[in-house]
Amino acid sequence: MKSTISLKSVWESYHFPIILLSSIIFGSIVGMKMGTDANVFKPLGDIFINGMFTIVVPLVFVTISGSIANMSDLQKLGNILRSLLLVFVSTGLVAAVLILTIVTIFPPAQGVQLDMPAAEIIQPFKTGAQIVSTFTVDDFPLLLSKKHLLPLIIFALLFGLSISLAGDKGKPIAKALDSLSAVLLKMIGLLMYYAPIGLGAYFAALVGQYGQDLIGSYARAMLIYYPLCIVYFIVAFPIYAFIAGGKEGVRRLKYIISPAITSLATQSSIATIPVNLEACEKIGVPKEISNIVLPLGATAHMDGTVISTILKISFLFGIYGLPFTGVETFATALLLALVGGVVMSGVPGGGLIGEMFIVSMYGFPPEAFPIVATIGYLVDPPATMINATGDTIASMLVTRMVEGKNWIAKNLG
Repeated sequence: MKSTISLKSVWESYHFPIILLSSIIFGSIVGMKMGTDANVFKPLGDIFINGMFTIVVPLVFVTISGSIANMSDLQKLGNILRSLLLVFVSTGLVAAVLILTIVTIFPPAQGVQLDMPAAEIIQPFKTGAQIVSTFTVDDFPLLLSKKHLLPLIIFALLFGLSISLAGDKGKPIAKALDSLSAVLLKMIGLLMYYAPIGLGAYFAALVGQYGQDLIGSYARAMLIYYPLCIVYFIVAFPIYAFIAGGKEGVRRLKYIISPAITSLATQSSIATIPVNLEACEKIGVPKEISNIVLPLGATAHMDGTVISTILKISFLFGIYGLPFTGVETFATALLLALVGGVVMSGVPGGGLIGEMFIVSMYGFPPEAFPIVATIGYLVDPPATMINATGDTIASMLVTRMVEGKNWIAKNLG
């Protein structure tokens, strides 16, 4: 009887993650059996991914601007943003120290012999122009694209702040934004009914296309990388959750399973925002915090990207016989990892941009690009999982800093 009750309880608590994980496992098996023929299922996955991306742009604008517009205490907003910055930088540095220590002890390219074809000449990195295009666009319609999510977030922040500063005249707009946010979340709820089919199909195509690359000359790098990601997920995240909410904070980590699975399958922090919003609500994070932290985190909180980028850099250094040592080398790698994380903006395949940065900034020959790009395809899923799931953890930490240690009981009581 107890076992029946226990199984029923587990199913009630985890039925949707179990369904998602089962569909992904099934899709992976299909992909391994069919190989590249499994690409026939990719359109079914693309329907889900496109649906998430279609909703996420208006959702990001509405949730950020509405949250700020409805926040009467602008001093609290300042506290949230300061806490957010501190959390993002602190967890990023922890991830950087871990991967730098690991690659120093276990060089990922040791003994690797590669014969890669030459790539096309890569244009030098235009620092000033890249900074401008990262944070701004030159026409309003360009804001309405996932490719320019960071400029959209900045616009939403200023729009919400302007509504709040407008006083009584801005209240009808603030109320309308709050209502629109509720409607968009309902749309996401409807889309999630299709998630098991979409994610299973997407993963079948993914494994079918890239599964064979998991063995061979890159095995050593992956043997270093995957265990580190697992350790970071099961050790660092509970530590952060304990800091945020004590033992109850750790217990509530069960709600990050859905974001973890979704981000692993979609390889997109942006596509995981809706699932993260739901997880934060169940954990007890106030909407006024999660609506700000999660969209910003999807473009700027990149612990997984920090880990994968530094791995790629150290791998290239080893391939070309260069010593990956010294404070200057480590500092440059860390800066490139953090900047690359922002520029990639959580878009699937955005790692190619960061890989171009690595090759051009360090002056590697063009042949280095296909080498590091191949690694990029292998490291992207777990990196995105840490990035996206870490956004929910960051929301918990920010709530602890803003509302005090009893925030869980206060918000769920």
